Amino acid sequence: MTTPAVLVPTDPLFPRRPDPHYVWETQVVRDLGGTCVLLDHDALVAGDAEGAVRLVPGGVGPLWYRGWMVGVPAYQALAVALAERGGTLLTTPAGYADAHELPGWYGVFEGATPDSRWLAGPGLPSADDLAGLALGLGGSGPAVVKDFVKSRKYEWEEACFVPDLADTDGLCRVVARFVELQDGAPEGGIVLRRYEEFVRDAQGRAVEARVWWVDGVPVLRGPHPDSAPGPAPDADLSEVGPLVRSLGCRFVSTDLARRADGSGWRVVEVGDGQVSDLPRGADAASLFAALMAV
Repeated sequence: MTTPAVLVPTDPLFPRRPDPHYVWETQVVRDLGGTCVLLDHDALVAGDAEGAVRLVPGGVGPLWYRGWMVGVPAYQALAVALAERGGTLLTTPAGYADAHELPGWYGVFEGATPDSRWLAGPGLPSADDLAGLALGLGGSGPAVVKDFVKSRKYEWEEACFVPDLADTDGLCRVVARFVELQDGAPEGGIVLRRYEEFVRDAQGRAVEARVWWVDGVPVLRGPHPDSAPGPAPDADLSEVGPLVRSLGCRFVSTDLARRADGSGWRVVEVGDGQVSDLPRGADAASLFAALMAV
């Protein structure tokens, strides 16, 4: 059995070195006896997939990607370019889309995650379309705005939180600002998620745990990278584990938070594990050992 290599982004200034953000991960892989190969992320997102893999050796075999987020079309192009060099991404483009974008995973996790509705398509939806989307969530009450991949939680008041879906003007204002901050191009479309109150830290941030799963097995637990330093909350995985396995994606992350009313743990977000950030200082040996053992 061929041990998979790990594909990591290059340093934009020194293209034969790993991106500084991923240097420590590459060292973990090498300490475990694994191999890292380099990808030009800038070329990939610019549409030059062939140029992006120019440093990948021929016949490289199976690969995991660990790097910056890329859109589903770019990931599909990457898979094709790597195949031409004898490389195979162990997460298929279809699997990447299912784990990376909310519409791909929501149906499996519905009931364990905040209620959501979405509109696919580029740009800013009309007021009528947004009002119809709000009706799908009951037409009133608080919600959050995001696209298929990301929110603008650091611009909470202006581009994320909607106090009342019945206020169509207010909803349109928040969505318009969100789209503006996404450079007019939200990833996939617009999503409305029912707002739920989670346990918060002293700085007012939701206390979240991030769990990484390889072939349905939890191999690493840690705090969310945006959380205050400290140990991860001891999230109950009894409900989420069967859902991850049902999703059927090979390398997945789940962000979990406890409801403020004490009613249990909720899935805040699901992601493809290849592009989910690790908190600095995490003991990632168990994660990469699992990835190299498949």
